Amino acid sequence: MLLSFPNWIIHLSSALEWGVAAALIFRYGKITGRRDIRLFGLAMLPHWTGSFFVLGYHVSGDSIPILLDMSELINVFGSAALLLATLKLLKSTSKPAVGGFTAALAAIMIAGKPQSWMGADIFDTILQLSSVVYITFLVLLLIVHRRDRTIFSGLTVAGFWFVLVFISVTIFCMYLATEVRGYPTLSHDNLLHGLAESLLTTSNLMIAIGAHRKIREFEKGKLKSAQW
Repeated sequence: MLLSFPNWIIHLSSALEWGVAAALIFRYGKITGRRDIRLFGLAMLPHWTGSFFVLGYHVSGDSIPILLDMSELINVFGSAALLLATLKLLKSTSKPAVGGFTAALAAIMIAGKPQSWMGADIFDTILQLSSVVYITFLVLLLIVHRRDRTIFSGLTVAGFWFVLVFISVTIFCMYLATEVRGYPTLSHDNLLHGLAESLLTTSNLMIAIGAHRKIREFEKGKLKSAQW
């Protein structure tokens, strides 16, 4: 296996935190009686499943590229699921539904990208499609948060947006690892790989903590109401 022990801790933490965040958001939807929030929590599960394919890819020493391809395919559906769940939340807000929206388009240009069982061109296309869908989701998530602050904590919204920082830094680290430091892939450079992955851990932790705060706020509000 290419990853060092500290890197494994970081990768496992990232996967665990996303799963915890999904569970907390689902619980918040349950205690508030909001089915649309529960569906959002469930919509996070495909991305969580994709993270285990990435872990499997690293367990194999990055020698089974189809696992990475499967992860990217799942992430496309995961981003689409988050987008649909956010549209559902948007319809439930007090204001009329949005007639149209403009989302920024993103293309991931990965220097020194890992090999792909399906071919580099298809691999890039999948990454780009996933990025476009995810950024569209982020734009709508921001609209939902501005319309109804009771649905998500600002920290949770910031955590989803912070994923873009993780992606940008990962691309830069890939360039440094392969073009400057001379490693075959980013996975071979434990320092830069750990640095990049730690940002995903940070974003997932932000999402989870934000969801936990909303649960505490709601429970405190119910307690005050009961006392009155």
